[in-house]
Amino acid sequence: MADRRLAPLTALSTLGRRPRPPVLRPAPPAPAPVPPVRQSRLVDNAVYAGGRRIATPSSAEESHDWLTEGFDDRLVWLGLYRPEPAELGELAEQYGLPELAVEDAIQAHQRPKFERYGDTLFVVLKAARYLDATEEVEFGELHLFLGQQFAVTVRHSESPDLARVRRRLESEPALLAKGSEAVLYAILDAVVDGYSPVVAGLANDIDEIETEVFRGDPGVSRRIYELSQEVLEFQRAAQPLTGILAAITAGFDKYGVDEDLRSYLRDVADHVTQVNERIEAFRLQLRDILTVNATLVAQRQNDEIRELTEASIAQGEEVKKISAWAAILFAPTLVGTVYGMNFEDMPELSWHLGYPFALVLMLGVSLTLYAVFKRRDWI
Repeated sequence: MADRRLAPLTALSTLGRRPRPPVLRPAPPAPAPVPPVRQSRLVDNAVYAGGRRIATPSSAEESHDWLTEGFDDRLVWLGLYRPEPAELGELAEQYGLPELAVEDAIQAHQRPKFERYGDTLFVVLKAARYLDATEEVEFGELHLFLGQQFAVTVRHSESPDLARVRRRLESEPALLAKGSEAVLYAILDAVVDGYSPVVAGLANDIDEIETEVFRGDPGVSRRIYELSQEVLEFQRAAQPLTGILAAITAGFDKYGVDEDLRSYLRDVADHVTQVNERIEAFRLQLRDILTVNATLVAQRQNDEIRELTEASIAQGEEVKKISAWAAILFAPTLVGTVYGMNFEDMPELSWHLGYPFALVLMLGVSLTLYAVFKRRDWI
């Protein structure tokens, strides 16, 4: 209540005073720009000991510190998704990754390959998955850096699902305890297993194309070409795996690979061989389908040309008949027209047999033309 009584007095006390000029104060300094926070592309970071996860560090540097404590049974597995060049460069410095391999992992768009840089393996794999909605094959690229105590996976696509691979290995500690070779096997197995739905989808597409070819679908040629390109791309992804697995197998004895892992990798190699055989069969089948389609298209074109030719011949016959009858009717018309002029000096004009003679002449000319056209099969 006291504030309400004083308010009017305060307002009245300001009457009659000259307004003070505004005080100019310097503008506050602009705040310093905050550097943008770089989002890490590190999807998962785990430290394993004896095949079991013992830590989930928040950074790659922290996970590397776990390897400096002198425990040989530890394994660091870092999973990255489309990392920035700077982020991958930091990993290269911490784990001694080969420079050329790091450049390939940054640029991507590499062919599947297997390279050994001292104690570090660099593997490039092409994953594939079949999209039912669009009936297309989507290809993804995966890079692996494998050392004695670390595994770095770099994905440039959604497939393969490495989280699923990681869960599988974590559910089998005895297998994960075998080291980075176990990670390589599990990823290879997942990539090759992902080829099976693609093979089934391509087989179904080829069956549909065969039906469309014999049904005479006009757009089947384009679909054959597009599917042939997908099969060729699939072959480029799967065929190099045969050489990769052969190179890994050749180093079993030299690098002391576990016997169980050897049998597992041989099983993967068998699956790769089966996939490549199916792909080659698809390629040959599509080539034959394309040949059959070209033959059927040519046959349909020949049938259409023959039908057009027959129609043209029939039309020509009708034109000949019409022309013949027109000529037959034209003859008496011409004679009647000439004799209908009624000139005084016209022969037979005053002859009493002139009219019958004109009729006989018209009939004779018409019968003569009819006989001529009949002999030539125009009528």
